[in-house]
Amino acid sequence: AQTADDCGIILEAIAGPDPLDPTTIQKTWRYNPRPPRRRPRIAVLRGVADDANPEVKENFEKALKIVRGYADVEEIELPDLPYEAITRTILNAEAASAFEDLVESGTIHKLTAPEDHWGPYARTALLATDYLRAMRLRTKMTKVTTEAMEPYDAVAAPSAKKPATPIGEEFRKVAPGATKDIMGAVGNGCGLPSISVPDGFTEAGLPTGIQFMGKPYQENTILAIARTYQSLTDWHTRHPKI
Repeated sequence: AQTADDCGIILEAIAGPDPLDPTTIQKTWRYNPRPPRRRPRIAVLRGVADDANPEVKENFEKALKIVRGYADVEEIELPDLPYEAITRTILNAEAASAFEDLVESGTIHKLTAPEDHWGPYARTALLATDYLRAMRLRTKMTKVTTEAMEPYDAVAAPSAKKPATPIGEEFRKVAPGATKDIMGAVGNGCGLPSISVPDGFTEAGLPTGIQFMGKPYQENTILAIARTYQSLTDWHTRHPKI
């Protein structure tokens, strides 16, 4: 997808119930391309870009100036919780279950990335007590996040803390590692919708982006916010010098 409008069209095509997937929601969703009925309110987590790549942070701050032209932007702070640890524990446990056959059959060694030859084995060592504790904390995480986001239509942040990865680089050398990603943890842990749109390039010509994360089932709201941003910028039509 090149634009927020493209994302809305694609999402409408793939959203809805699937008899072969019990995790899908049992109702359809329709894309509404109309502009927001009122001026949006957008939150930014305090310090969300502090540990980002300097060029990523600079482009994000420039993007926020544009967003402030059509939305009210306020800084907020989430309660102190181990957001990344909660979500990582749950995702690792679910990944261990989802790829159990692949691991037990030994087929996992056919994967091309070296780190994928051993990573899934480590996930199978996760304790059930840790998983259940994370699930309990997930409930608390969802509650405090819902309360913090209630006055707002979306939360904005850099799409990633680093620029896009050069195509020839090995993933293990450029993976985020220990970099904090509260937005990713909250979004995945609480099941919140998010959209990323381009907000510039680095000096090396690598793209960066801004993301808008919304409330459950409010995809049309964040699509409208992203669509307005793209109507005021042309990053989605530009290409880096090669």
